[in-house]
Amino acid sequence: MSEFSVSPSDLQKLEATLCNTAGNVPLHNRFRALFTLKALKNEDAIRIISKGFEDPSALLKHELAYCLGQIKNVAALPTLEAVLADEKEDPMVRHEAAEAMGAISSNISLPVLTRYVNDPERAVRETCEIAIAKIEWDNSEEGKRHQASSSDEPQTYTSIDPAPPSSGLLSGKPKPEDLSQARISDLKAKLLDTKLPLFERYRAMFALRNIGTPDAVDALASGFSDDSALFKHEIAFVFGQLLSPHSVPALLQVLQNARESDMVRHEAAEALGGIATPEVFPYLKEYMTREDAPVVVRESCQVALDMYEYENSDQFQYANGLEQVSVSEAVGA
Repeated sequence: MSEFSVSPSDLQKLEATLCNTAGNVPLHNRFRALFTLKALKNEDAIRIISKGFEDPSALLKHELAYCLGQIKNVAALPTLEAVLADEKEDPMVRHEAAEAMGAISSNISLPVLTRYVNDPERAVRETCEIAIAKIEWDNSEEGKRHQASSSDEPQTYTSIDPAPPSSGLLSGKPKPEDLSQARISDLKAKLLDTKLPLFERYRAMFALRNIGTPDAVDALASGFSDDSALFKHEIAFVFGQLLSPHSVPALLQVLQNARESDMVRHEAAEALGGIATPEVFPYLKEYMTREDAPVVVRESCQVALDMYEYENSDQFQYANGLEQVSVSEAVGA
């Protein structure tokens, strides 16, 4: 997405919507304002998004952090560092702050991330581990070659992911040999190998995403058996990018599993909202209002229903009318 500009009055409206100045702005409208600000990619957007961390909603704050990472501007680092350092903050928000630092990929973040690789919260320390590996890869010879070769090449997925796909699938355009069952089986083995660093398992995950066939979706779904909530939530995020109806049964199973981590269930709900096939609607409707569902799951279903309605409408844009933003690009991990 290219940068574009808006008037000062439009910025004020976006800020008022995002920060719920009136006190009665629906959460899904605040998300739409956020995605518009993300598309601005400038320091005004960073300033306004940073104000949103005063909100009590962990779901919103985690999305704020994601968007700051996707803007990829070092001006966002002080905010993200403060969020990561706040041990009173929800781990889901702190994890997203660390991941966003990895997306910005500045070497100046390495000492901060290293400080939290032994954090008491597993999702936080695992994210810091992956973010450090991401920054190191970006600055490696392989990473530099990839950046140089992909700058003029159209990408299937425009998000800045926490890890690059495995070598050979960096472009997002799989070759015929990548579609073979042997290749998918090899990537699945790496995906599920708990002896490998998480960064390498993530690389297999995003390679399977780039293949995108039903067999690749099945391989990804097998990762929901892992014991890492962070790992499983990333699989659900990938399904939200793929938008494959083939992933719906696995995502519904996650959403309905009361024993599953909130951060995994919330990501499954948002993925279902993006896929937006008819069978997902009653489940999103149910879990939006279930009193026994965690707040972050209920809020995610509210946002997912808004995504569902958008996908099944004739609306041209998901954000607030300033630039076209697809649902799969807008909602992050």
